[in-house]
Amino acid sequence: MINAQGLTKHYGAKVAVDDLTFEVRPGAVTGFLGPNGSGKSTTMRMIMGLDAPTRGTVTVNGQRVGDLRWPLREVGALLEARAFHPGRTARAHLTMLAQTNRLPARRVDDLLELVGLSAVADQRAGKFSLGMGQRLGIAAALLGDPGVLIFDEPVNGLDPDGIRWVRHLLRGLAAEGRTVFVSSHLMSEMSLTADEVVIIGRGRLIDQTAIGELLARSAHQFVRVRSPQASTVAPALERDGATVTLEDDGSLSVRGLDAASVGEVAATLGATLHELSTQSASLEEAFMELTDTSVEYRGAPTDAARTVEAP
Repeated sequence: MINAQGLTKHYGAKVAVDDLTFEVRPGAVTGFLGPNGSGKSTTMRMIMGLDAPTRGTVTVNGQRVGDLRWPLREVGALLEARAFHPGRTARAHLTMLAQTNRLPARRVDDLLELVGLSAVADQRAGKFSLGMGQRLGIAAALLGDPGVLIFDEPVNGLDPDGIRWVRHLLRGLAAEGRTVFVSSHLMSEMSLTADEVVIIGRGRLIDQTAIGELLARSAHQFVRVRSPQASTVAPALERDGATVTLEDDGSLSVRGLDAASVGEVAATLGATLHELSTQSASLEEAFMELTDTSVEYRGAPTDAARTVEAP
């Protein structure tokens, strides 16, 4: 378990993390989401003891990482894809970590096989692609068989097969009862991987919730209705407090009432329904809705690119 209480980090006048409190529980994949510059990487570095908080505390299984006797056996982390000496081979890098943490040598070959690097185990890691570096970093994080795992953007540089492999790996680790904390900017992938999310903006907590609950609360969720009596159904729904939009295809988009309530209104009218379905918001839509005012680096509208005059 990871527990952060009032976690704060200042870099001079810059507040990177601001009174952040959250908990990451075992047995689930918890996504860590936020716009660029929101403090995600700084928070992960403080969890691992690489940066000292200005205020507040963060513990792993009730202890600061710096106080753990054998940290690699308690918590594994991938914070940078190339956190290894470029002149070492993949095997040498993992062997060094195993020896300094008194781990059995067989773990090295097991992990090289798991992450798909056995064929290149004796090549210098400095020549690895970004995706291969990510795989080596994942192997290092898993080397001590820890119960807590932290991954910062683990799928960067991976091809679709590699991304799917990481997804199944993370969910499998959580299913074993481990604590899995992972950041990513790929919302579509996070929606398939994470059970819960911690969302921050400008260093502050915006929300911590299950993904299903987050999507259910989003204003982007609506009920789609198709009916030959749409012109009768729509005003009746509005009288019950719904917001109804007539779409170009003739369907109704209903917000403010759930599908059961819409069906009951239609039944009282004797209206025929050809479709009554709940359309969930995407994680990207819900995320953008929550973080819109927390975006620090925002590009100009795309139209601006077409208004630049040639010299």
